[in-house]
Amino acid sequence: MEATLEKPKTQSKNRTIRRVAVLGSGIMGSRIAAHFANVGVDVLLLDIVPKEPNAAEQAKGLTTDSPLVRNRIVNDAFQTMLKASPASLYSPKFASRIKLGNFDDNLKEIATYDWIIEVVVERLDIKRSVYERVEQFRKPGTLITSNTSGIPMHLLTEGRSDDFRRNFCGTHFFNPPRYLRLLEIIPGPDTDPAVVDFLMNYGSLYLGKTTVLCKDTPGFIANRLGIQSLIQTIRVAEDMGLTVEEVDKLTGPVVGRPKSGTFRLSDVVGLDTTVNVAGNLSKMEHDESRASFDLPASVQKLMDNKWLGDKTGQGYYKKTKDATGKTEILALDLKTFEYKPSQKVKFATLEGTKAIDNLRKRFPVLLAGTDKAGEFYRRTFADGFQYATHRIPEISDELYRIDAAITAGFGWQLGLFETWDAIGVRKGVELIEAQGKKPAQWVYDMLNAGIDSFYRVEKGKKQYYDIPSKSYKTIPGTEAFTILENLSQNVVWKNADASIYDLGDGILNVEFRSKMNTFGQGVSEALMKGIALAEKDFRGLVVGNDSTDAFSAGANLGMLFMFAVEQEFDEVNLMIAQFQNMIMRLRYSSVPVIVAPHTLTLGGGCEAVLHSDRAVAHAETYMGLVEVGVGLIPAGGGTKEMAARASDLYQSGDPELNILQNIFMNIATAKVSTSAQEARDMNYLRPTDQIVLNRSSLIAEAKQAAIELAENGYTQPKQRTDIKVQGKTGIALFKAGIAAMRMGNYISDHDVKIADKLAYVLCGGDLSSPQLVSEKYLLDLEREAFLSLSGEKKTLERIQSLLTGGKPLRN
Repeated sequence: MEATLEKPKTQSKNRTIRRVAVLGSGIMGSRIAAHFANVGVDVLLLDIVPKEPNAAEQAKGLTTDSPLVRNRIVNDAFQTMLKASPASLYSPKFASRIKLGNFDDNLKEIATYDWIIEVVVERLDIKRSVYERVEQFRKPGTLITSNTSGIPMHLLTEGRSDDFRRNFCGTHFFNPPRYLRLLEIIPGPDTDPAVVDFLMNYGSLYLGKTTVLCKDTPGFIANRLGIQSLIQTIRVAEDMGLTVEEVDKLTGPVVGRPKSGTFRLSDVVGLDTTVNVAGNLSKMEHDESRASFDLPASVQKLMDNKWLGDKTGQGYYKKTKDATGKTEILALDLKTFEYKPSQKVKFATLEGTKAIDNLRKRFPVLLAGTDKAGEFYRRTFADGFQYATHRIPEISDELYRIDAAITAGFGWQLGLFETWDAIGVRKGVELIEAQGKKPAQWVYDMLNAGIDSFYRVEKGKKQYYDIPSKSYKTIPGTEAFTILENLSQNVVWKNADASIYDLGDGILNVEFRSKMNTFGQGVSEALMKGIALAEKDFRGLVVGNDSTDAFSAGANLGMLFMFAVEQEFDEVNLMIAQFQNMIMRLRYSSVPVIVAPHTLTLGGGCEAVLHSDRAVAHAETYMGLVEVGVGLIPAGGGTKEMAARASDLYQSGDPELNILQNIFMNIATAKVSTSAQEARDMNYLRPTDQIVLNRSSLIAEAKQAAIELAENGYTQPKQRTDIKVQGKTGIALFKAGIAAMRMGNYISDHDVKIADKLAYVLCGGDLSSPQLVSEKYLLDLEREAFLSLSGEKKTLERIQSLLTGGKPLRN
């Protein structure tokens, strides 16, 4: 089933969600409202009426009868959401889908809404008072859910009507709701099972979430495990005398977790938030490890000092400015509690894993380290493994739910049991026992039965070990997903940088595996091979991967730089021509080619999308033609294709030069879309391209698109000869604008040279008047421009800066 950005229609007992009311406009409420607006739903966002006008309102003579005063809280929260970075909305225009109001004047309007989500302050008495008012206006059968992060469902619904209790559930989003994939679904004691099924499906299909069914236990799943891990990590760090920088390095990308690590994450979330959750969890008398939620010394000291992190300007880190005005990051010394300049971190164990790209293969090396890093990993992972085993069946009957919640809620690439599998279950037990602890008995029972992994792959589907039945079962809800990692037996061809998979039903998939999935010789070879195989024995091709970092960061610049420095321009010319031929093969093959972009899709990656028969893009796709950043212009058909798209838009009656100018500025400023929707607004995605909300369904949706095109009688298109270009008329317009930018010192002389080349190609060269040209004509122009710029000293300086330091250079 396809998830799009159109207004969703659901199929559970004719329940349709067209309008959602969000009660509470704070950080979570306003951003939940934004995400519903993202998926095409009309939203009513309400908050309380202020008790009195503020000073500015009083100065204007306003009273509490004024709409400006009455809606001040919701208006201010809404404006804060609009200014937030990263953005909460896929496109600023989606803000019009959100209507603002207050509880006193507008609560009666919820009678016409399909789903009411309460997101008020985490106090039981306040939530109950809101529900009392909601019951006055709510239509029977309407969904009513709470975004509580820990208040038990049975307490929330106490005293409510039967219909309210049947249609009530916990829906715990994680902040920021647009980006974090977890949605915990927590039924109450009287929740209709059909409501739970609906929410599990809706959250996955339409909101793009990993929906995890939770028991009504303290902290549910993600916060219970995540906060325990964070607190224990800080405790071990203090005990071992590690610095905050060292711990953040050890708990970041090297173990498949966000760059924020542990202490930076605490600063971002807010230490008070962590402490409040930990305080509630430490009161659980039934938890044998509840002492693990007691506050470590540094946490207590920070709380006493009110150094809560970013919200107070300092926490474990602090930003200052040096004498020159340059921002400097200071780190807290956990012994002296003074700030000092942040230091770079090096551990022998980490150095030994630099060449290991596969995360699962990295873990055994990390845990075997003989330095402090190895000891830190053994202590923290052993504790996390042990704690998780004892939470079954308390917080979940199935181990996969624990992994799903922790990965989706905290951005980990592997869950606890997946990580344990990577080092070996028996080895994990040894680690736990070496710390003087024991996992739950079911782990020993599993091993004694000859079962030595928590997961396995069977016929391309991931299965988990089911403890009650002592057998493997397929993870529910994943049957329709196509995860390439699980299809190793379906590889029909591979090289060091790419693999070609048989997805079944006559469809192949080309997966990149180079660093940041850049286009080098290996990837290009795989694409050409995939097209050839598909044309010979299959009926369609998907270009997609499961990377969490990038669909493709573009061309591999290393080879280009080497040739250009040596002034081997014949080689550069050949390399560009071969890349153009490969990209054009995507468009002009005898079978449909579907490209499935996600996350970073830059340069050559964007050009691959532009030349697909259809793109099936994840909603979080950050796409752009960024070659000007290294002193070049797009020459893999990107400039040509955008000229062609401008030509097609001319036919719709839009002002020609406005269209062309927008396209020129997007490329000339290396603008990258902040979402797939914005990529569509920038014409990098067409109206016929699909946008998919759930990342896990991307490859499956792309496969289905290939089947659909094949079954509808796909025929190979012919190369175009009808692209309208502006010639000298357009070039003159752009030159005037470029000159003005240079006079204002907004761009450098080299930027002028690049922009002139870009304008020349987009306008079809030095033609006396607007006329029609062919794709080949434009490809030749862009190749010539690229070749010319690659010989420029300042371009080579830009490429070198990116290759050696990873940073763009303005020169």
